[in-house]
Amino acid sequence: MAYGEKKLENGIYWIIGDIISIPLYFHKGLMFTSFSIFIIYNHCYLWLSSMEEKLKQQPANCIKVVLFGPESTGKTTLSGQLARHYNSVWVPEYAREYLQDKWNNQRKTCEAHDLLPIAKGQMKLENKLSQKTDTILICDTDLLETKVYSEAYYLGYCDPILEKYALENTYDLYFLTYIDTPWEADDLRDKPDHREAMFKALENALIDNNRPYVLLKGNKKERLETAVKYIDKLLKK
Repeated sequence: MAYGEKKLENGIYWIIGDIISIPLYFHKGLMFTSFSIFIIYNHCYLWLSSMEEKLKQQPANCIKVVLFGPESTGKTTLSGQLARHYNSVWVPEYAREYLQDKWNNQRKTCEAHDLLPIAKGQMKLENKLSQKTDTILICDTDLLETKVYSEAYYLGYCDPILEKYALENTYDLYFLTYIDTPWEADDLRDKPDHREAMFKALENALIDNNRPYVLLKGNKKERLETAVKYIDKLLKK
């Protein structure tokens, strides 16, 4: 059982235990306490159900590939190139829109509490755009990458619901982008010296979770040619 699933299971047992205590409080005459616990846990259940639905992949009739890699390694550029090559659609990285808006309005970068809204936004885009193609969907990122960044930036922590769907959502192929591209600074990129460490963490995540992947190196033309070769193989299956 995955660590995130175990934490969710423990949380559910804890909630069940407290729910069982509601009639006991009521029997002892603590009606306000009993009613308050019922309301709180009803809201918790509804929130958990809603969040899980928002992070879950919806059925789609297409091949899904993911561009996966550290900051400033050409994922977005290649996503657009592949979408044009196959006359299909690609899923942009929702985190950039979300965090750019946060930076513009608050002058703050990503914080731990931003990760669930980012994950929800990412899956909303993916599920919507997956219905617009019956061939190939190019994803600029996925929840597994969000999980890796969460653990790298926030002392090994990943929200258990995010972790659950990072591991459950599936894709046909990952393209792991290497760090042999120039660093391009912007408002959101803040760790140019950490690309090698992040590359290793991301590759380990793919290996540990048995995700099929291809390493992409070289210039834009070489990366595109390699990606097309492997996608063509998928489309012929």
